[in-house]
Amino acid sequence: MWLGPEEVLVANALWVTERANPFFVLQRRRGHGKGGGLTGLLVGTLDVVLDSSARVAPYRILHQTQDSQVYWTVACGSSRKEITKHWEWLENNLLQTLSIFDTEEDITTFVKGKIHGIIAEENKNLQPQGDEDPGKFKEAELKMRKQFGMPEGEKLVNYYSCSYWKGRVPRQGWLYLTVNHLCFYSFLLGKEVSLVVQWVDVTRLEKNATLLFPESIRVDTRDQELFFSMFLNISETFKLMEQLANLAMRQLLDSEGFLEDKALPRPPRPHSNISALKRDLDARAKNECYCATFRLPGDERLDGHTGCTLWTPFNKLHIPGQMFISSNYICFASKEEDACHLIIPLREVTIVEKADSSSVLPSPLSISTKSKMTFLFANLKDRDFLVQRISDFLQKMPSKPPGNSRAGRKASIVDSAPESSPASQEVSEQPASPTSPLGGLQGSHAQEAPTASQGLLKLFQRNTPMEDLGAKGAKEKMKEESWHIHFFEYGRGMCMYRTARTRELVLKGIPESLRGELWLLFSGAWNEMVTHPGYYAELVEKSTGKYSLATEEIERDLHRSMPEHPAFQNELGIAALRRVLTAYAFRNPTIGYCQAMNIVTSVLLLYGSEEEAFWLLVALCERMLPDYYNTRVVGALVDQGIFEELTRDFLPQLSEKMQDLGVIPSISLSWFLTLFLSVMPFESAAVIVDCFFYEGIKVILQVALAILDANMEQLLGCSDEGEAMTVLGRYLDNVVNKQSVSPPIPHLHALLTSGDDPPEEVDIFDLLKVSYEKFSSLRAEDIEQMRFKQRLKVIQSLEDTAKRSVVRAIPGDIGFSIEELEDLYMVFKAKQLASQYWGSSRPAAVRRDPSLPYLEQYRIDTNQFQELFASLTPWACGSHTSVLAGRMFRLLDENKDSLINFKEFVTGISRMYHGDLTEKLKVLYKLHLPPALSPEEAESALEATHYFTENSSSEASPLASDLDLFLPWEAQEALQQEEQEGAGNDIQEKRRGVYIGQHLLMLVEVSGWRLIFFSQLAEEKGTSPPDYRHYLRMWAKEKEVQKETIKDLPKMNQEQFIELCKTLYNMFSEDPMEQDLYHAIATVASLLLRIGEVGRRFSAWSGRGESRDSAPEEGEPPAPHPPQDVAQELQPPAAGDPQAKAGGDTHLGKAPQESQVVGEGGGGEGRGSPPQPLSDDETKDDMSMSSYSVVSTGSLQCEDLADDTVLVGGEAHSPVATTHSGGAVDTDWCISFEQILASILTESVLVNFFEKRVDIGLKIKDQRKVERQFSTSSDHEQSAVLG
Repeated sequence: MWLGPEEVLVANALWVTERANPFFVLQRRRGHGKGGGLTGLLVGTLDVVLDSSARVAPYRILHQTQDSQVYWTVACGSSRKEITKHWEWLENNLLQTLSIFDTEEDITTFVKGKIHGIIAEENKNLQPQGDEDPGKFKEAELKMRKQFGMPEGEKLVNYYSCSYWKGRVPRQGWLYLTVNHLCFYSFLLGKEVSLVVQWVDVTRLEKNATLLFPESIRVDTRDQELFFSMFLNISETFKLMEQLANLAMRQLLDSEGFLEDKALPRPPRPHSNISALKRDLDARAKNECYCATFRLPGDERLDGHTGCTLWTPFNKLHIPGQMFISSNYICFASKEEDACHLIIPLREVTIVEKADSSSVLPSPLSISTKSKMTFLFANLKDRDFLVQRISDFLQKMPSKPPGNSRAGRKASIVDSAPESSPASQEVSEQPASPTSPLGGLQGSHAQEAPTASQGLLKLFQRNTPMEDLGAKGAKEKMKEESWHIHFFEYGRGMCMYRTARTRELVLKGIPESLRGELWLLFSGAWNEMVTHPGYYAELVEKSTGKYSLATEEIERDLHRSMPEHPAFQNELGIAALRRVLTAYAFRNPTIGYCQAMNIVTSVLLLYGSEEEAFWLLVALCERMLPDYYNTRVVGALVDQGIFEELTRDFLPQLSEKMQDLGVIPSISLSWFLTLFLSVMPFESAAVIVDCFFYEGIKVILQVALAILDANMEQLLGCSDEGEAMTVLGRYLDNVVNKQSVSPPIPHLHALLTSGDDPPEEVDIFDLLKVSYEKFSSLRAEDIEQMRFKQRLKVIQSLEDTAKRSVVRAIPGDIGFSIEELEDLYMVFKAKQLASQYWGSSRPAAVRRDPSLPYLEQYRIDTNQFQELFASLTPWACGSHTSVLAGRMFRLLDENKDSLINFKEFVTGISRMYHGDLTEKLKVLYKLHLPPALSPEEAESALEATHYFTENSSSEASPLASDLDLFLPWEAQEALQQEEQEGAGNDIQEKRRGVYIGQHLLMLVEVSGWRLIFFSQLAEEKGTSPPDYRHYLRMWAKEKEVQKETIKDLPKMNQEQFIELCKTLYNMFSEDPMEQDLYHAIATVASLLLRIGEVGRRFSAWSGRGESRDSAPEEGEPPAPHPPQDVAQELQPPAAGDPQAKAGGDTHLGKAPQESQVVGEGGGGEGRGSPPQPLSDDETKDDMSMSSYSVVSTGSLQCEDLADDTVLVGGEAHSPVATTHSGGAVDTDWCISFEQILASILTESVLVNFFEKRVDIGLKIKDQRKVERQFSTSSDHEQSAVLG
């Protein structure tokens, strides 16, 4: 490439001059290419170790003048071809111009200006708009692409200097991290190491420190383990690798999510030292952490954050922390984890003002909200800019507050004074939800009580005064009072200060009157609900009456959702549950519906309205329990892996026992998916849900560990899984909530409890207390780190399961071994995935759906198939390979959707590798007939389309084509029509018949089906034909088990035959026996052309020369004799050449039939040999014909057709149409597969070529290298180390 001219003082240090002229010098780097000696090895090593952008380009061009000692670099190149192109351009365009200048200064100035102009022109044409990557980074990206053969679409994110440990020896080099690959290159003293790993293949990625590898990063794939160390900043590198691996796992899990992740925003103020892509990935990581920490909607975008202090009025302190500002929220997080968290929605903000600074309170900022709360921030570094950003966001907010229909509930939540809206008045003050009219959609019962406006628990709970509940009522009243005091001190609603005191109150239990409200706040569901007014009502309206697989599953599970609770023992609760689940399935078809969602949603409906339950479900499925409820419950499997890992860490003595019993996979899914609601009494599980909405998944893991810890002794004594499940089941059944004011609900799971010695009751609050005391060291950041680690394992395990399932679905007679099929699957999958990140506009990338069956998840289009075909086919045809690949694709694409799955792909590849000569030639033959041969490739291919009817293409009766050729000119001779209606039944039938010798050709039309068959006549011609129903049954049976034979293949016309010859000539171009193969195929093609010509002439002569005077009832017609020239053409071209019968009498008379029969030995009759008639035994059975015989078009024998039933079409057609279509082909040149097969058998060199075995393993290995599907490591020794 052209370089901006830079001064070089010592031109010959480490370089060798190869070309020179008065103005330019072309040089090669020492050590590049052959030779170089020790100096070359040292130069190569220095280039890799010291150069910050990897290896120096091995060629360069310098500008010089005769009297100057200063040189200027003008171009460099990675190959001789590239640098030679630049050199020739300089010689052709500049040398003559430079010779006319007077001074050397003018020459140098002109050259520098010209080179700068070339570079500017190239950048204008090639540089993408908005690319802000620094020049050094672009240079590294360009060298990365050349070094590893990456396409333009592969973007470099960052590169790092590090060491790769090969064995016990570190290889210093450069690690390149691209969007889809991890690459490493090293060159030390002649040893070259080049590694490429695809992120979707990574099964393990972790940072560790051992004695052997000090502070290293470990990268595992299915094939190997890689260790990298000696990073300048290992934490930054590992964090970036985690992000890229996460993107790859998202691609495998959900292709749509991956495509969305590709749209990375550009930052407004780019940094000059790192790539734009790296900046964007860092911004995304911060944004995801921000949304997760404050439970904000997923589409919220973090604008920035700054250090500050927050004045907390409840303890009169300035708490240090970070302020975060996004488009809709201002958030604060203290440095101490539990000190204070704050979320201020901008929709609640009324005033933002700068207060007066003082030494005590520098740069203060005051923010007031509609709920009369004021928040005071101080120690802001850039207060003016911050205020401007907040003002900009406030101006973009809608003028009217959204969700005004929810004003009643909103007032009760945001009001800081508890006495202004007592809990007892909260329900009555609420206006009807927008969805309340929809209650009537499911029946009249739903209209009687508006389920959309309040929780079902309030409708179905006995209105018992608190005073009558005794101690329980008093305890509940104290809880409510504690929360109201908390609201008074810390605020109520979204703007509440969330502190350690808040957690204490949650752990003591949320009173039932406040449970729905606080679930909405702590989960973040309230934010989405008030910003999307009417959304749920629209979803319900759209989804009502829509049928899908999800709705079917929902209907099946409705009555299994907490059937013991009175709220779901009538249509009221069932209808509400149906609407919420159906609306969510309609909102998120990727998840749709998953078992366990019904149980969770039914509990949400007890404490909130339908709309509130819907948004709580959204928060649960899409943020708090990511990927839990998709088709493969990936999220639950990930957390199950975390649970196993935590069991090893906290309960090591129990971990091994649990692994042996296999209990954890059985229990954890039901515990995690339903948040203990399905395995624990409802009143107790609701307390765990309280903590879950505040703390997240951490609480579920803590409680699960506490349950195992409490039952450790009994579990260690268990002998099998069933016994351990019983122990845990009995324990969970007896976890009680003694403070619950609701009437006890019978727990169905309690049936496991044995009646002998029931275990002691366990208070849920004691269980929670123990879980926090023993396992409180769990932190949200650690859990996210563990989730990443387990996600790699789970998704790769699921991919392996998919691979095994697909391989098992391949028929056993395909010919490939299991290992070869698995390798082919990986290559096939890699090609489909490559289309997603290097060609996302292709249909395969758009249509990939992970919810489809395994076999249909990965499909490729014609372009991808052509690339795979070119690298895997044993029939290399040079430039003709793409044409052949296109035909193979059309042949395999049976459903015509322009995509083929793995099974179809393997079927096509197997036909070329396995089977005998006949099977391979059959494939090649089919590739030159429709539908494989497109009309554009051969205009006359349309003449053969009548062989490929809609109902039967290759599955038609073996005699279809022969019969079509036979009917036109025979059926015209004497046609008798006989029409009758079936007696005693309502089947309409028509019969048409013609006598041919002693055979009757009968056409029967029965209720739209048309059958043609031959029957042997008895001595009396009036014998009635056999019952055609028998033939219908025979045909139906035949269709079930019929296997394609060579008789099924239609004949090939001249255009198609020419295309076949083209393919064969291209196929032999790279073979060692090339000349012999060309000679053999020329001989075979010449022979086949003559045979086809003879058949054409004979058919034409037969049609003209027939006598039309005889009638069927007067005896057999006389046998016509062919003209002399045709008879001579039927003789073999040379004595000893194999021949098949090339002609004969087309009538069934008793006259001698002239034909020549050749045995399997291949020796034909001599020219003077008398013709031998064919016996009935030889011709009656289709399979009795020798596969070495050549059958011409005119040699059709009616005996071959005896007692065979042929389906011609799915509906009745006139005989005239059938006759015409058959006659059109009959008068043309055509040739059969048997003739091609027999001709090729005469040439041993062709037989050896097609029977030669090819190892597909080597081709797969080469293809996987191209696809970067697995890592390759190579050591290349220089040819001459010592010079």
